[in-house]
Amino acid sequence: MEFLKWSSSDRVATIMLERPPANALSSGVLKELSAVLDEIEFNDDVRVVLIHGEGRFFSAGADIKEFTTIETGEEFAVLAGYGQQLFERMEQFPKPIIAAIHGAALGGGLELAMACHFRLVTETAKLGLPELQLGLVPGFAGSQRLPRYVGMARAAEMLLTSDPITGVEAVQFGLANHAYPEGELLENAYKIAKKIAKKSPVSVKAAIELLNYEKTSEFYSGVQKEAELFGKVFMSKDGQEGIKAFIEKREPEFKGK
Repeated sequence: MEFLKWSSSDRVATIMLERPPANALSSGVLKELSAVLDEIEFNDDVRVVLIHGEGRFFSAGADIKEFTTIETGEEFAVLAGYGQQLFERMEQFPKPIIAAIHGAALGGGLELAMACHFRLVTETAKLGLPELQLGLVPGFAGSQRLPRYVGMARAAEMLLTSDPITGVEAVQFGLANHAYPEGELLENAYKIAKKIAKKSPVSVKAAIELLNYEKTSEFYSGVQKEAELFGKVFMSKDGQEGIKAFIEKREPEFKGK
């Protein structure tokens, strides 16, 4: 694989994002992640999955440069739909998936983390959905998952300001379970993962299935609408300006069109 590697020990599989410098989520990364899940799902030697990023970040977002190769809103909506389906599969995966977040989980990176069953973070990690800064909206169900964890008002503030929160704040707001000093994240993540791996896979799978009943039909309607608006906003003049400004490393000039 080009962007990911995975290994297992003590019934815990570690999936490592390896796409420096930002571990950006391209369509290639998403396809490789899907392929790894195919391998792990029916591997009886794996009972828990841990996702981590190599280098400075968990994942600093989607691959904005890849966006410049997409020509229509329909193509953009298809990309959003693929990511949404993959992340929904993760949330319903029969084996617990834990995100171990350091550095930053932004945009698509946070959407990936929110699709995991729970999140562990470093105290100084940055978590946020800054898509509106580019004249876009989240596309991988972030607009629907974030309010489930932090509440509507907090989610509105995070989306509309594009300001990230720290790992400590993520725990306070309900987005993450535990925050650790930088050097203690993985040690504690593996400790929790190994504790879960001792449980019966039958009961763990049943518990995950039951937890997913918390999602309503409105959640899935919202996810579908997000993919549609993702493509529509992408094709707007503001959306194109935001992407262009990001590539050119300048402040965007939005016209409301």
